[in-house]
Amino acid sequence: MTTDQPAQAPARQPLPAHDRPRPERRDVDSIVLVNTGDGKGKSTAAFGTVMRAVAREWPVCVIQFMKSGKWHVGEEKVARSLGVDWWTIGDGFTWESDDLGRSAAVAQEAWHAADEALRSGRYRLVVLDEVTYPVNYGWLDGEAVCSSIRERSPQTYVFCTGRNAPDELVELADTVTEMRKVKHAYETGVRARRGIDY
Repeated sequence: MTTDQPAQAPARQPLPAHDRPRPERRDVDSIVLVNTGDGKGKSTAAFGTVMRAVAREWPVCVIQFMKSGKWHVGEEKVARSLGVDWWTIGDGFTWESDDLGRSAAVAQEAWHAADEALRSGRYRLVVLDEVTYPVNYGWLDGEAVCSSIRERSPQTYVFCTGRNAPDELVELADTVTEMRKVKHAYETGVRARRGIDY
């Protein structure tokens, strides 16, 4: 059975990003990047950016807010050998802490170092690894963190990582990527692996 109705034109698909008109170019001294979400790779991607920055002979520092010195992460070893200032000032994840008050105080010390690094003008890139956690736990004032990032030395790029990035940090950032978990080996009992996870 046939109908006399004309065939409908297919729905118009959005243009691929590379075919869309580009916004007018604007020059900025630096940008803020945030990697958040429940998927793996937030810090890993930030450390890849550290390698790019080092290759461009930028002075770089990384401040880790949650991992303690017990972790001995592989990326720290490589980064230090390339001249990156790397500070692991965290007290471990909350499930590893037997004194959350001490953990909060350690996070505040880490923030003092981060604030100084942001304002100093010594670095072209500052990575604030897992900074979202102490903000979300209430150990750090989120408004103060955002204010310091906003008032950083003009040519200092900032890369923040961690789950559940606070709204004010997302709003402040120029680039935000959300890592979405599809599967994670940890959920089947596989523990973190050297060379892959740290």
